Amino acid sequence: DYGVFEMGMNHANEIAPLSAMVKPHIAIITTIAPVHTEHFPDGLDGIAKAKAEIFSGMDKNGIAILNRDNPQFDMIAAEAKRQGIGKIFTFGTSDQADARLIDCLIASNGTQIKANILGEDFTFSMKDAGPHNAMNVMSVLLTVKLMGGDMSKAIAALRDIEPPAGRGKRELLNIGDTGNPVTLIDESYNASPVAMQAAFKVMALIDPGRGGRRIAILGDMYELGQDSAKMHRELALPLQAAGIDLVYTCGPLMKNLYDALPEQNRGAHRDEAPEMAQIVPDVLVPGDVVLVKGSRGGGDKPRMQLVVEALRQMPVKCTNSANQITRERK
Repeated sequence: DYGVFEMGMNHANEIAPLSAMVKPHIAIITTIAPVHTEHFPDGLDGIAKAKAEIFSGMDKNGIAILNRDNPQFDMIAAEAKRQGIGKIFTFGTSDQADARLIDCLIASNGTQIKANILGEDFTFSMKDAGPHNAMNVMSVLLTVKLMGGDMSKAIAALRDIEPPAGRGKRELLNIGDTGNPVTLIDESYNASPVAMQAAFKVMALIDPGRGGRRIAILGDMYELGQDSAKMHRELALPLQAAGIDLVYTCGPLMKNLYDALPEQNRGAHRDEAPEMAQIVPDVLVPGDVVLVKGSRGGGDKPRMQLVVEALRQMPVKCTNSANQITRERK
């Protein structure tokens, strides 16, 4: 039998007790990114140290699988060795990686991947688009191969994986033109600057339908510390680079982004998700591509899920057109 356990944290000293409980034989650290930086005054190095706590409870004959492309790779590898982990394997785009992503061709309907895993070449496709997902797959396939698993079965399973609700699930919404639906990308579960930019890149690959636009509805990103306002503002350029036509922002932190956007890209701003959920159904027209994304928040369900639910409940008959409704000027 096999067990796969995700160990999350937003503070130091949270992963160590989880590792002691699970006692993993294989530990994968996928990446180090600016998430929860509010709780890490030493930035990415602090996040790397916190994630490296996973080695403390490991079987000393176990295997550490690390991202060779991360700037903190040497630090994490050194900590693994300090904890007595002698087997370290890597994944990434680096020529030195044991599982190397050679090519990643991204299209609106998925990703074509070429990789070399421990000296063996593989080419396959996935429904889940995005280079970030392709990189995660490198760590998965490396694990399967190290464990002596059936690579053909693993790749076949990966081909059929689709993003779940809140984490990239796509839905087609009929708002009056069955041949020209709205494409909804539900990323409402959580958000960070890196994840936002990854979602924008995926959105850029999806062509709107006839008369449609690319629209991003974005909620606050939490736990970013003293640079939070700056990190929100800095999303303006990636949004423009991705060809996003209109941006609707929700929450006091996202107001920083709204103010940084060119006038023609501003949709509307609201402080609370229920307020946003009331206005966005009246904004969409057939053919639109809509992304909803934001940090979860402290409630029973993600804050921006309210917006997703409002879009799903739109009436089938809709007389909106891009000429009638574009943006709210304030």
